[in-house]
Amino acid sequence: MITLSVPVERGGGSIASVRITDAVRQPGSLRGLKLYDVMQSDVDSLIKLIPRVTEPALMEHEILTMDNRDFVALATGIVSFLVPS
Repeated sequence: MITLSVPVERGGGSIASVRITDAVRQPGSLRGLKLYDVMQSDVDSLIKLIPRVTEPALMEHEILTMDNRDFVALATGIVSFLVPS
């Protein structure tokens, strides 16, 4: 669970925390993306991937306007899921 430093506003409410789902471990979530780019935290790749693997599913426009600290926290969380243990 990632607690956002600046909650994302949605429909009169706000999203204060986001969970990265197990979908990130499935190759289908990476469809159309280059794994290398995701592992290098390429911003454009992550903007496409984050809506596929978060709960609640963040929308692209929400990701584009979120605080950079929160974006980096999500990117770090996603990459840590993909690194072999």
